[in-house]
Amino acid sequence: MLVAFARYSRDGSFAVLGANRRFTLVMATGSIVGALLGGLLLEMFSDLILVPALAVILFVSAVKLARHD
Repeated sequence: MLVAFARYSRDGSFAVLGANRRFTLVMATGSIVGALLGGLLLEMFSDLILVPALAVILFVSAVKLARHD
C-alpha cells in the first residue's frame, strides 16, 4: 500500500480525489461505517452465515461490473 501510495502521489493521481471531494467523503464514510458494522456482525453471526453472504455480495458486484459499459 505504501508503494502504491507513493507512486500515485508522484504522478498526481490523487488530484481527482480533490476534484470530487463530496464523492470521496461519501466513499470514505461508507467504508468506515461498513468496517464498524462488519466488526459487530462478526460477534452476532457465525461464519456459516457471513461467508456465503459475502460470496453473494461479491458475485453481484462482479456481475454489475461485468455488465457496466
